[in-house]
This record gives sequence, C-alpha cells and structure tokens, in this order.
Amino acid sequence: MKNELLKELDARGFLNQASNMDGLNDALNAGRVVGYWGTDPTGDSLHVGHLASLMLMRWFQKYGHKPILLVGGATGRIGDPSGRDKGRPMLTDKQIEENCSGLRKSISKFIKFGKGDSDAVMVDNFDWMKNYSHIDFLREFGTEFTVPRMLSMESVKRRLENGMTFLEFNYMTFQAVDFLTLYKKYNCILQFCGADQWGNSVMGVELIRKKLGKEAFVLSTALITDSKGEKIGKSAGNAVWVNEDKTSPYEYYQYFRNTPDDLVEKFLKIFTEIPLDEIERLSKLQGAELNEAKKILAFSATELAHGTKAAKQAEESAIALFAGGNNYQNMPNIEINMPKSIGILDFLVAINLFSSKSEARRNVEQGGIQIDGKKITDWKTEIKPADEIMVQKGKKIFLRVSRKN
Repeated sequence: MKNELLKELDARGFLNQASNMDGLNDALNAGRVVGYWGTDPTGDSLHVGHLASLMLMRWFQKYGHKPILLVGGATGRIGDPSGRDKGRPMLTDKQIEENCSGLRKSISKFIKFGKGDSDAVMVDNFDWMKNYSHIDFLREFGTEFTVPRMLSMESVKRRLENGMTFLEFNYMTFQAVDFLTLYKKYNCILQFCGADQWGNSVMGVELIRKKLGKEAFVLSTALITDSKGEKIGKSAGNAVWVNEDKTSPYEYYQYFRNTPDDLVEKFLKIFTEIPLDEIERLSKLQGAELNEAKKILAFSATELAHGTKAAKQAEESAIALFAGGNNYQNMPNIEINMPKSIGILDFLVAINLFSSKSEARRNVEQGGIQIDGKKITDWKTEIKPADEIMVQKGKKIFLRVSRKN
C-alpha cells in the first residue's frame, strides 16, 4: 500500500477486508474521495462497538477526504439479520426519530460537519426509500439481485436456520440501493463497514457495476470484542455508550482504564489518536508500569468522546477514589426524582447503571452492588428516599445519587 491513509489504518489495525485494495489505493492517491458509513437507529446512542468504524471515518476525514454518515431510517424499519439469531423488534416512527437524533449527537462527537470540501454530511435513507412503492422498487431493482447470490451470504445462512422473514431478506437490497443512491448524488465510491456487514456492502458494489458500469469499493473493519472474545454491542448486554446520558464520562473512562493487559496496544491504536511511535513505547511497559498506559488510554479515549474537561474530571474522580480512598467529593453525581421508595432494580436503571432490569438483577444476585457500603443480594430490596445515596458497582465503579430539588 502506497497511500498514506491506508498505511495509517493498516498500522492501527483497522483494516480487515477490501473489495479491491489496489483500486482503492489508486483512487485515494488520485485525490479527495467521498466515502460513507451507516448505522440503523435501533438505539439512541452509539456504543464502543461502533467506534472502530467511526474512528476509521475520523481518520478518513483527517486525511482530507469527505465522510457521509448515513442513519438508516428506512433500513431500521426492516431489521438487519447480520450477526443475529433472531429478528429485531419493530420500532415505531417516534422511536426511530428519537433514536436518529441520539445517533447524530454521538457521531458529532467524532466527525466535523459543515460546508467545507472535507466536512461531513449526514443523510437518512428514509428520505429516498419512502418515494418507492413496492412495485416501483421491484421494477427498478428486482432483476439485479439473484436469489442464489443472496442465499450465499453468511448473514442469511445463519438466519435461515431460525426462520428468517421476507422482511429481513430484503435488507441487503435496501443497503445496496443506498450505496447506489449516494454514488449518484455525491460521487460516493467507498463504503466502510464492520466485518459482519461485508455481505450487505458488496451487494452495493455489484449493483453500482450493473446499473452504472462504474467501480466502487468496500473496506471493512474487524469487530471489537471484549476480554471474553464477545462482540461489544447493545444486544450482547455489554455496551458502553457514547452519549453521556447513558454512560457517564466517568464510567466511560473506567471502561478503558480497566482494559485487559493484552488489549491495551490494540485499544490505544483504535480508540485514540496517539502517535504510533508513542503507542509502541507504551505497549512495551510491563507490570505496574502498564497502568500508566491504561491511564493514558482512558484519558485520550474519554477526551475524544466527551472533551478535555470531562476527561480531566473523570481522571480526578478516579484518583480521588482509588488513590486517596476516602475522598468522595469528586465522585460522579447523578440527581434523580425519588419521592418514595422504589425497587433496587428500578433504582439502578434510573441512574443509568444498567440498561435493563434483567441485567441489574443479575448483578444484584451475583453480589456486585453495594448501597451505602452494604452489599445487596436480594433483587426485591426497596431503596428509601435520601438526600444522598452511595452506590458501588463491582470494585471500581462508584456513584453518588442525590435527590433532585
């Protein structure tokens, strides 16, 4: 690879697979390229699992290229079968609208929008998909997709065993039309995707070739996994959210501060913009010294997502709690309305410590929650109103919950 952007992405571990690496290399060397990455509005925030693709887009923009961020208002109404054993739940129009707004907030933390040559634009595929009737769509695109080709996709094979619906089967055709539409409107020749989206994405390359006789490209990133090798995502129940109303900057900081030793170098390369020579130095640290690398990782990742001020506050809170031991003044504080006693599960969800009561119950029953220094193991426990409640999750997450005036 001769292109500087591709060298950077390769050195940082972003590159997984390309539809035509030589052709993409030449296109990037020839001048400014327009490329897009899309996500469906199944939630109101991005999570850490999305950030490999989003950070890739950030580097793409830093090297002078133009990103398009697509929020799938149309595809979100269908449900993507990729990497799933069952269909997604149907969302209402109001839920989709609210989720799209939350995703825009997440994306804007990492990508610069505006009217400049390399400034990003945000689009919603519902804006063009809503104009097709079913008959119009079939007449325009139906003959461009063959059933054997669609059945060959791994995402389809997996879902066929669990009763894939006709609704889901159409997903890849929608995504292919997205790529074609962006190619025609913005001269977008490149789609970025996670490894699990490869099949859907290459269908767009094939559609552009069939309809326009033009070359387009797909570049995929490896999926981000946790220390158990499990994909980090909302459906897996281990998501760390980008928006601060779902995961506080302190919790975000602590997530990266607690990175397993064998993932520190990988996370430094993907989740920060620290120069590669400095990452090489940090990754060679051993034993207790490796904690310094983890602190730098946590601060840099939090600074990108939440800004310098929030990163410093999270760092100071961590120092106050774990270095000093008894200084709770800098502990993250959450205010809630609590006029009467509520169940422990409702309480933990209300303070955004967990995204669901089932997840909260598992942690309570496993002894992972303390309230005012007392371990709680009965999920039926009632929490009484108080001006201040100290909450501890595991050994390293602390919150001060205050009564809202």
